Amino acid sequence: MATPWWRDAVIYQIYPRSFADGDGDGIGDLDGIRHRLGHLADLGVDAIWMSPWYPSPMADAGYDVADFRDIDPVFGTLAGAESLIREAHAAGLRMIVDIVPNHVSRAHPWFAAALASPDAPERDYFWFRPGGDTAPTGWRSEFGGPAWTRTTNPDGTPGDWYLHLFTPEQPDLNWDHPDVRAEFESILRFWFDRGVDGIRIDSAALLLKDPALPEVADGAPHPYHDRDGVHDIYRAWRRVADEYPGRALIGEVWLPDPERFANYLRPDELHAAFNFDFLGCAWDPGLLRECIDRTLHVHAAVGAPATWVLSNHDVTRHPTRYGRADTTFSFAAKREGVPVDLELGTRRARAATLLSLSLPGAAYVYQGEELGLWEHESIPPGLRQDPMWARSGHGRDGCRVPLPWHGDEPPFGFSPDSAAEPPWLPQPPEWKGLTVAAQRGDPSSMLELYRAALRVRRGEPGLHTPALDWLPAAPGVLAFTRGPGFACVLNLSAAPVALPDHDTRLLASSPLDGDLVPPDTAVWLRLQHR
Repeated sequence: MATPWWRDAVIYQIYPRSFADGDGDGIGDLDGIRHRLGHLADLGVDAIWMSPWYPSPMADAGYDVADFRDIDPVFGTLAGAESLIREAHAAGLRMIVDIVPNHVSRAHPWFAAALASPDAPERDYFWFRPGGDTAPTGWRSEFGGPAWTRTTNPDGTPGDWYLHLFTPEQPDLNWDHPDVRAEFESILRFWFDRGVDGIRIDSAALLLKDPALPEVADGAPHPYHDRDGVHDIYRAWRRVADEYPGRALIGEVWLPDPERFANYLRPDELHAAFNFDFLGCAWDPGLLRECIDRTLHVHAAVGAPATWVLSNHDVTRHPTRYGRADTTFSFAAKREGVPVDLELGTRRARAATLLSLSLPGAAYVYQGEELGLWEHESIPPGLRQDPMWARSGHGRDGCRVPLPWHGDEPPFGFSPDSAAEPPWLPQPPEWKGLTVAAQRGDPSSMLELYRAALRVRRGEPGLHTPALDWLPAAPGVLAFTRGPGFACVLNLSAAPVALPDHDTRLLASSPLDGDLVPPDTAVWLRLQHR
């Protein structure tokens, strides 16, 4: 039987506001994406994951959804989305859309109805609690600040409180209500009926809350993180997905416990989930090997494919992370202005690309990482858009800057020459050497490294099996085989190391010195027949 596509696909994340602007308003849109589909087909990815494109007041860049069955006019129309899905399929690209089930926008009809009357049945779809001078709990928002906001009654007096684990513009849904569950199962069918191949589930572990609303306490079950009952929701979603052969559910599951993480990937729940353990791992040989072994063990136990992620729309881009003294990532430790060696970070990012693309399972590419884009950390405060910046003092705008396509100065072809507005976030002028046009055809560029790696990955049978066997290696070196003929060697030590016996060098992340692999360099090899 053919391997299901989602088990070893390379999936490219599009952040629609920042991919390509087709109408000149400074914001990316469906026409811009359609015009650039050739870039993705030439790159060699298998699928597109589209970050939210729904009608939204954009309090959190579209993750505050007002209507899950339409497209925000800033991006295009529902008919345009349906056309894009068809055109992506014609180009050999599957399509994944983003669903945000934990919360909706304050502009959602349900919440508007809930605010309009204290007797509205829609109030039961949310977490309203009676008024008082003190919030019902001391829970903190994921973005910083309190997780409760008080409403105002029509007569101007203080009203009830409502829960929002993100911004006040994103009220949390009450997933204990059967209408909420039925609505989202209907939304899944809506998009599956339009041909999408997968659903990415935002904040998948947060949906259920303890109705008693206890405070967060060490040693006690968490009142809203990873509650056991959430698995019943995803079993129901899996039954819906199984009505549509070949469709996949992919969860955003931030959990420190690998065993709890794996629960979401049992055979009757989600097909896959993002591996944030790998994304946050330090550039360290021992820790990376432990992370890889742990990931493969946890996924094998439930028969699910591993996933390998280096960057996304929420985290510091990895060329910047890898150029710092602390190469890990966590939201708690995220800070801007930390010294960075971008030459070192880029060298490591190139090596990490070959590592991640040679591991068993599926791989994710965040838009712009194929260009080697680094985090833009000098955006003026007055131009920042991310609500996390206002609430916590650090934000995500730096990884969301519009892509550079061609030219020597902003907007670098992101918008048409006749554009009436500048890009919604400013691009650094230093990106002129990182445009698609500047890198195309340059064998030393990051873009051509990705293209070459994806060509090799597609053609190597060993890279489409679950097998990984570690090879003996010098201290600071990771070396493994995939199948009988393919090997990856990654030198994380401070000195060059010799290549093992091999027939052919397939690809290297940086130039070699004869048969010596320099520090922070990865090599793909075809091994000698034994």
